[in-house]
Amino acid sequence: MNEEELFHPKLMTLEDFVAMRRVLPKGYRLVFTNGCFDILHPGHVDLLARARALGDGLIVGLNSDASVRRIKKDAKGPRRPLNSQAARAFVLAGLEAVDFVVIFNEDTPLELIRAARPQVLVKGGDWAKDSIVGREVVEDAGGQVLSLPLLKGYSTSGLIERVLKGAR
Repeated sequence: MNEEELFHPKLMTLEDFVAMRRVLPKGYRLVFTNGCFDILHPGHVDLLARARALGDGLIVGLNSDASVRRIKKDAKGPRRPLNSQAARAFVLAGLEAVDFVVIFNEDTPLELIRAARPQVLVKGGDWAKDSIVGREVVEDAGGQVLSLPLLKGYSTSGLIERVLKGAR
């Protein structure tokens, strides 16, 4: 299967999601999170499942390849992302906890959050609540912003480092 064949009905453009958002049932509690999700690991799956449990549906904003290269170039090196946005989106869409995946090209998901209008905004515990992008947008609309504890021992950077060192 090549990347052009990586289709899943949960993968949407922002325009398609906004159109679909209009027909969600009244009172539908939408949860939003975002990230690169370069190499999916148990920490990701745990966070996504706990985020989904906070509402009726989970939208994942996925950084595009260009966005990952811009935001990770200093902190994580030039080799990221290891997996293309099409591959990363397809894997996320295959998870039961994920209801919608929208790729964004900006460095932050602020515009996507404004358009999606989630009632709950979630990031991992490595993010202080005050530094979560979109916090003001969600709170000003009466929503909730949470920084959930991370599953200990799992990170993409740590996994890459272990692989490069030949360790388990």
